[in-house]
Amino acid sequence: MRFVDVTMFYTAESGGVRTYLTAKGNWLSQRTDIEHFVVAPDLIDGKLGEKFIGVPSVPIPYASGYRMPWSCRLAAHRIAQLEPDLIEVGDPYQLAWAALRVKDKQDVPAVAFCHSDLPRLVGRRFGTSAQRIATRYLRALYRHFDLVLAPSRVMVRKLCEIGVPNVVHQPLGVDTALFSPSRRNPSLRTRLGLPQETRLLIYAGRFSREKRLPLLLDAVRRLGNPYHLLMVGGGVRLPPSPHVTCLPFQRDAQSLAELIASCDALLHAGDQETFGLIVLEAMASGIPVVGVAAGGVGELVDSDTGVLVLPGSAQALAEGVDHLYCQDIAVLGTNARRKVADGYAWERVMSQLMHHYAGLFAAHEHSLFGLEASYVGK
Repeated sequence: MRFVDVTMFYTAESGGVRTYLTAKGNWLSQRTDIEHFVVAPDLIDGKLGEKFIGVPSVPIPYASGYRMPWSCRLAAHRIAQLEPDLIEVGDPYQLAWAALRVKDKQDVPAVAFCHSDLPRLVGRRFGTSAQRIATRYLRALYRHFDLVLAPSRVMVRKLCEIGVPNVVHQPLGVDTALFSPSRRNPSLRTRLGLPQETRLLIYAGRFSREKRLPLLLDAVRRLGNPYHLLMVGGGVRLPPSPHVTCLPFQRDAQSLAELIASCDALLHAGDQETFGLIVLEAMASGIPVVGVAAGGVGELVDSDTGVLVLPGSAQALAEGVDHLYCQDIAVLGTNARRKVADGYAWERVMSQLMHHYAGLFAAHEHSLFGLEASYVGK
């Protein structure tokens, strides 16, 4: 069998989608009866192997390296050449429509994975009228797919509420061998030029508007010494602060894993996360999380693994951090690691995904059999 993933969210510095597709490809490579290909905009970060199929594209301004295919017809041709048995689409843009062309022409099952809350992102930037248009667009697009996956229950509810059919919950996962407490480096504070008694927090991800980074900076300013925030990522330039150290995006996943495991806790203010993969990575690394009770993050963190606060408030974040340090952080970190290892290791997540695929294949074959029987009856 041949599975083909199609997405625009596949750049050198992209986060959850590329992590998911890489884990999926690695898992499927151990199954000799399944081939896995990724179709995405070309010119990303050099050679990506024979299982990557590039589509001619142009850069999208101010979009963190993302690119747009310049021809849906050519993209559909590249997908069709692979003769897929199943197509999964990881974004709601041009490549999704290209994949649907192949679905209709070759009569193969097509899955959409809703990795981002498009209506909310559009609404926050352009207002309620634009949000309504984005909602209608998403409903019209996803109705063409045989199955829609959503990584959090809150996204399942949102998609159902706007009229999208066939939505199921499918969480993402984490590499628990890579992200592990064993990566902890006691010398990190020295390397950063910080006193050993520093209470070191970390944020890792894109420096973008929807991550609500000003709230993080304000919260750390309110906390003052001995708190310090390590910010790892790239994007918009952040104002300098004596309480903040910025490091560039870590292309080497082991370097990121070491940084996370060497801090006390993850601080995350984003309230639009459809899932929150970095939260899982921090928990797998054995550190608790201070996040907001909104989006997918609110489904991952509980009182045994961290602290959740109301969204949109730097003061609430600061109080949440202060409350965290009144508890036994080591115990919270151990609980977080156990929760992830039990429920979100990639092996478990991929087994769930294959179960969804199997149901889709069964339904599709039944549909084909019904058409054949009807034709023979005539």
